Amino acid sequence: LNWKTDHPVWVEQWLLYDEKLEALEKLVEEQLKKGNIIETNSPWNSPVFVIKKPNKDKWRLLQDLRQINDVIEDMGSLNQEFFSPTMLPQNWNLAVIDIKDCFFQIPLHPDDAPRFAFSIPVINREAPRKRYHWKVLPQGMKNSPTICQWYVSSLLAPVRAAAKEAIIFHYMDDVLVYASDNDMHAGVLDLTITALVAAGFELQEEKIQRMTPWKYLGLEITKRTIVPQKLAINTNIKTLADVHQLCGSLNWVRLWLGLSNEDSAPLFDLLKRGEELSSPRTLTPEARTALERVQHLMSTRQASRYRPDLPFKFII
Repeated sequence: LNWKTDHPVWVEQWLLYDEKLEALEKLVEEQLKKGNIIETNSPWNSPVFVIKKPNKDKWRLLQDLRQINDVIEDMGSLNQEFFSPTMLPQNWNLAVIDIKDCFFQIPLHPDDAPRFAFSIPVINREAPRKRYHWKVLPQGMKNSPTICQWYVSSLLAPVRAAAKEAIIFHYMDDVLVYASDNDMHAGVLDLTITALVAAGFELQEEKIQRMTPWKYLGLEITKRTIVPQKLAINTNIKTLADVHQLCGSLNWVRLWLGLSNEDSAPLFDLLKRGEELSSPRTLTPEARTALERVQHLMSTRQASRYRPDLPFKFII
């Protein structure tokens, strides 16, 4: 990573109580056992917090790295062009691979790692607080997606070169493999899995999608058609963290729904003002109208995979 300053950035940890503090301590202990974090006395610090995963009774560990991101030089965007689902030929064989905890399989440079430090809050200062820093790519660091995209691409490059008639598309930790016949598809899928596992990535066999419908980047793909996935949209917005979660979900389907920046502006405007992620937020009337439009489009939009047997291609 290239840094704009070597002067330590310290953002004080805010207090967490009861259920959230207990969840944080358990998640930190898990990461410590996995070797993803290490105890530290780094002069850098950024706050950590937890949120519940959508529709699950599990917690997710997050770190507010906004001020750290301000002093990191930008590495650029993920892709010059985004995946177009209509390029998938009808009836070709597909498989979708989900790489588990992709960021956590990619090590940070030892010189960078101490700058991603955090502290565990202690109620009433009953004991010295414990401090850790990440040894792997942290979620929330602005260059983590770009690094992940580049790293996975470098692993898949030999497979793409060996199987030029198949197509392998990936977006960070989601890999789509498709080919025109069963034998070719099975061979390319095996090569792809072998390359990822050899690099240390953990793949869950039960999460490799081999049968229709395939779910990929907010889309549901069948042998012939593509529709947006049915998202559980949370309209009970209470905090800035809730808005981040909502807008993150919408980002996957915004292109497929034909939503312009103007259409989604009332929702993304709620992200403005650099406050703590626990700061209060409510949906404005304009934001509610935008969400209603999203829900309508999700129930009506559909595209078709193209037919390679036709003597022409017509794309709008």
